[in-house]
Amino acid sequence: MKTLKEIPCGKTVMVRKLSGEGPVKRRIMDMGITKGVSVYVRKVAPLGDPIEVTVRGYELSLRKEDAQMIEVE
Repeated sequence: MKTLKEIPCGKTVMVRKLSGEGPVKRRIMDMGITKGVSVYVRKVAPLGDPIEVTVRGYELSLRKEDAQMIEVE
């Protein structure tokens, strides 16, 4: 099982599952990252944090710890 954190730049993946809980999971879902949505990894900062992605037509920056909670395929 891969997480969004492990996906290299330029790849598009499908969200399978969110593994966080409580307010953190709610915040990720409020950003439009839900099961079945496709996420395009635009770029990863030199030290790996943050990760820039495109979801539902808009751009987002995610922290590594948040990206690790998003299981993708």
